[in-house]
Amino acid sequence: MSAGTGAVTAAAATDAPLAFPGAQGWAARTPGGRGGRIIRVTSLAAEGPGSFAEAVNAKGPRTVVFEVGGVIDLGMKELRINEPFLTIAGQTAPAPGITIIKGGLTIAAHDVIVRHLRVRPGDGHRPKRSGDIDAITAVRGARDVIVDHCSLSWATDENLSASSTRFLGEGEKGWMEAASRRITYSHNIIAEGLANATHAKGEHSKGSLIHDHVNDVLIVGNLYAHNYERNPLFKGGARGQVLNNLIYNPGQRAMHYNLIAEEWQGHAYSRGQMVARGNVLRAGISTEPLALFMAGGSGDIDVYFDDNLAVDRIGQPLPQQGRYTTAPISIDAIKRAPALPFGVTLLPSAKVQDAVIADVGATPWNRDPIDRRIVADVVEGRGVIIDSQDEVGGYPQYALTRKAFVEAEWHLDTMEPRTSYPRGEPLR
Repeated sequence: MSAGTGAVTAAAATDAPLAFPGAQGWAARTPGGRGGRIIRVTSLAAEGPGSFAEAVNAKGPRTVVFEVGGVIDLGMKELRINEPFLTIAGQTAPAPGITIIKGGLTIAAHDVIVRHLRVRPGDGHRPKRSGDIDAITAVRGARDVIVDHCSLSWATDENLSASSTRFLGEGEKGWMEAASRRITYSHNIIAEGLANATHAKGEHSKGSLIHDHVNDVLIVGNLYAHNYERNPLFKGGARGQVLNNLIYNPGQRAMHYNLIAEEWQGHAYSRGQMVARGNVLRAGISTEPLALFMAGGSGDIDVYFDDNLAVDRIGQPLPQQGRYTTAPISIDAIKRAPALPFGVTLLPSAKVQDAVIADVGATPWNRDPIDRRIVADVVEGRGVIIDSQDEVGGYPQYALTRKAFVEAEWHLDTMEPRTSYPRGEPLR
């Protein structure tokens, strides 16, 4: 299933160490910032000395740790990661952890690990159709990227995406090498994309866009909740595996594929590929008639579906497949199960809801009130798609906390704690 993506790197080498225990997928062996500098974030300011932005923009291999907890307000800007070999270790922050508001992260580099952050752009109280922000997106050329155990909500474009320029390079092989690739999105909360907020197109509550030709992407163990579409969407020629995710209360589409002919004029269509196994879809209050997987647009796709569960609000089965196109596209079933990506132990769908709920989000050991509400609403069948963060309590206002980062308390090669994550008192 892996596309040809150029020379072997550390992330692809079978003898390289794992990024961290439990790392999965084609990016599982990225070194991130291993072996580089430890850079301490000591300020919650959007920029300047000791800021998160200063640490991210530094050159060379580096691991970003936090000696502060609280809210970083980016002022409706995206923070772009241009320098490779980076580990962002949000798990090192003292409670309440790190929450980024009014902005997002754009990953434009290779070998990047982002763990245990909350990113909540929101509408910034700006006018309708005035501009949009992803919570986290990997843009063209990004490769060997892991976003793990993050909480991503209130984006005005996608909450979590992987992008491309569609036709950069020579032919399909070149296009795939130029797209973001070898991506793992694991154990994240991807929730409450804002519908009628600031996006220029109007309604834009979206979970994850996997753009044209993005390949070797693994989406595993995530919670998608209250996103109108793209839970996830694979576009033309995209290839990857969608495994053991819980999708709750989508609007008109859960998982879908769409090659848009207008965007491909003068180019032969690439064939997409989606493997979807052990996923669970539960309809909610905002869910319209849909199927678990729906195909639109004009391009063909190869699929392998196995043990996916889709039910309405009273537990009755929903269709597994549907279409929102009249084009004569081909949806061809792969005859034999493709190999699972590295490190994946597939759960049966009957166990997925409990497993996802137990381990998802930035700080599952001590969720903040927003994550607790989202998770509780999923379990109890509540909640709706929203237009603004103000409908669910608004931006968080956590007090600044401080705690020195002590290197001896952490395995610096994986940024796992030597004992356990500091649990502390429940956040209020």
